[in-house]
Amino acid sequence: MEAALRAIAEPRRREIIRLVAADERSAGDIAARFDVTRSAISQHLKVLREADLVTERRDGTRRLYRARPEGLEGLRAFLEEFWTDRLDDLKSEAEAEQRRRDGRTHR
Repeated sequence: MEAALRAIAEPRRREIIRLVAADERSAGDIAARFDVTRSAISQHLKVLREADLVTERRDGTRRLYRARPEGLEGLRAFLEEFWTDRLDDLKSEAEAEQRRRDGRTHR
């Protein structure tokens, strides 16, 4: 989870993940969409690969990338747990408020 968090902390890496979420794309195609050097994009792709957020496939001399949504599962589970806990707290508070209101109307 820590590697995924570090990887997606950088805005360009998040954009790269979006680019390769639906379609496999070459490193050159990815690099062409940014105003930084190909070398910089290669470094971003390396970080994403090491965090298991993208896969790399070689096709001749080309390197093709695709997102690995399962690489975010640990982070997703953590966030959903947090969100679920907060929703449970909100539900409990709303129910307590309703009980207080019901108690006032029955007096």
